[in-house]
Amino acid sequence: MTLRLGTRRSLMATTQSQMVADAYTERTGRDIELVGITTFGDVSRAHLAQLGGTGVFVSALRDKLFEGEIDFAVHSLKDLPTKPDPRMTLAALPARHDHRDALVGPVAFADLPAGAKVGTGSPRRVAMLRAMRPDLEYVPIRGNADTRIGKVTSGELDAVVLAAAGLTRIGRTAEIAQIFEVEELTPAPGQGSLAVECLSDRGDLIDFLGVLDDPRTRSAVAAERTILSDLEAGCSAPVGAFALDDGQTLNLTAVVVALDGQRAIRKSAAGSPSEAVDLARVLAAEMIAEGADRLMGEHSH
Repeated sequence: MTLRLGTRRSLMATTQSQMVADAYTERTGRDIELVGITTFGDVSRAHLAQLGGTGVFVSALRDKLFEGEIDFAVHSLKDLPTKPDPRMTLAALPARHDHRDALVGPVAFADLPAGAKVGTGSPRRVAMLRAMRPDLEYVPIRGNADTRIGKVTSGELDAVVLAAAGLTRIGRTAEIAQIFEVEELTPAPGQGSLAVECLSDRGDLIDFLGVLDDPRTRSAVAAERTILSDLEAGCSAPVGAFALDDGQTLNLTAVVVALDGQRAIRKSAAGSPSEAVDLARVLAAEMIAEGADRLMGEHSH
């Protein structure tokens, strides 16, 4: 029986969904058919923060799961709301790809001339970039990766910042001028990670999909997403978090930056991967005690 995998229709989404489908077919021999779904986030011209943040790309796929039109869906994990939906199960978190952000443009970030226009739709990226280069102009942009890169090619913008993993998946790494390390630009929680989701009552399917689950990725992103939910950050606040599980130790770094880039609270912790969520809870509480919520409250409206 062919399984139906629901995916957003963008090049990025269909490419990563096809990668997941191929991996399942290779591991299990099952045929998987992609079903393209247009989401509200794909057709709306509003900026992501105005649309209510991350869930706009996810709800249409979830609707199709409930309606029985698809068997499972693949999301970019950073698009998934942190609040769990009990009707859904994250059946697999495959091994994560590159977690970092990348600059697409003619020169590295430090070499952009003063006043250069840098495009990004992410308040997190703006805040962290502004901390490094307050002399540049940060322009909010939307659209798929091709559209964004096109703004550089056409000269409308001097550079754009996108997730390195996405650029790799669609074969556009040649245009990367620089990859930012975590210390410079801390990624969005879950960045570079894909999520395979199905209905919680599909026990047969949960077991099947679980073959692609990567336990180290799961513990790392659990810590990152706990930071986000505990800070109640949502999409409009500049929060970055990155965790790495090497099998023995989980190292977690989290940062909240004021939107003007002037102030930041950065904390790190290490512990057992089995305690990933508890570790993140403690770290988030320390950040709030140091005023993280105030930093975010200044531009939550």
